Amino acid sequence: MAINETLVIKADLSSLSLINEKLEASLELAGASFGLITKIELMVEEIFVNIANYAYGDKEGDATIIYSISDDDPKVLELSFIDSGTAYNPLEKEMPDISLSAEDRGIGGLGIFLYKTIADDISYKREDGKNILTVKKILK
Repeated sequence: MAINETLVIKADLSSLSLINEKLEASLELAGASFGLITKIELMVEEIFVNIANYAYGDKEGDATIIYSISDDDPKVLELSFIDSGTAYNPLEKEMPDISLSAEDRGIGGLGIFLYKTIADDISYKREDGKNILTVKKILK
């Protein structure tokens, strides 16, 4: 049974628990392991926190989270984060040099590094005034 879900929520940190609650239930239903669910939730947190903190500046806004889990073998999670905030492509940000010490590396970039390494595929597009970041993860 394929799973499809759409959540339209406030782009606010208080919405993160709802996203994780819905996604975790779907991933458990799809048979994903606890370890994999934890990694996916960490990735989701990093992406959503950036939207909540930076997409709208001082204004309020919404985010749409669309996800599906295929019936394929192996199953694939496809997860899209959509906001109409400031245009921002996180994939253009250079990966941090993690071989450097924290002092030498500077601030920022580790969240992007994290979700780029967890996701099996990640893409960004700006369409109709919206940022659309899509990640895919094979559930194996």
